Amino acid sequence: MNAYLKLDRIDKSFKRGGTVSEVLRDVNLDIAQGEFVSIIGHSGCGKSTLLNIVAGLADTTKGVVFLDGTAVEEPGPDRAVVFQNHSLLPWLTVYDNVRLAVDKVFGRAKSKAERHDWTLQQLELVHMGHAKDKRPGEISGGMKQRVGIARALAMQPKVLLMDEPFGALDALTRAHLQDSVMEIHARLGNTVLMVTHDVDEAVLLSDRIVMMTNGPAATIGEVLDVQLARPRKRLDLVNNQTYLSARAAVLEFLYARHKAPSIAA
Repeated sequence: MNAYLKLDRIDKSFKRGGTVSEVLRDVNLDIAQGEFVSIIGHSGCGKSTLLNIVAGLADTTKGVVFLDGTAVEEPGPDRAVVFQNHSLLPWLTVYDNVRLAVDKVFGRAKSKAERHDWTLQQLELVHMGHAKDKRPGEISGGMKQRVGIARALAMQPKVLLMDEPFGALDALTRAHLQDSVMEIHARLGNTVLMVTHDVDEAVLLSDRIVMMTNGPAATIGEVLDVQLARPRKRLDLVNNQTYLSARAAVLEFLYARHKAPSIAA
């Protein structure tokens, strides 16, 4: 596999006073262009830290992240992040929250009319064009997260990074957004790296699932290929043996071989 996104021998430690906490040790991962990869593991295994390193929001102690052959050294629009908290500006409309990112990235490359059309196109992609004039306080949590995804996609990133993007939503809203993400991924063929605690979500959305060992000094314990054809429909997978086998493999890793520290104690 040709690595579009490469995590090469990543170590990460935090130092406070005379104490050093080793969070990640020797993390190696190659991700192909257009691949959807999920990272799963118990709390404290460094999933979000690893995502922040890829985003350029945190430095490595050792090792390098390469994106399309270039070392990642700082944040950039080639890596857009969708957090659990949508982080929309409450005084701006839905349209203006997305347009802000468009103007920042394409202020010189696109005309004003082109930026307007591009903003509307991204909102339509997440089915939020009808709410473009509303403010965040006037829409639901799921709709806010759709706008956050639109804002990230509007930057036309090489990699879309998602950190528990649906974790704060109710089950039904989460399911609708998962379906939307699958639809967007199928249409755009974008490269996605997502952190999740949800086993079913990981199996449904991913081409591969990266399973982390427990911290401290967490690393990749196993990588599971999800051999499910796309497009995927959740109702068709309820009794699908490939889906059930993948789900069972992740559960066995997390709860038999690598129990959460509180469970293992």
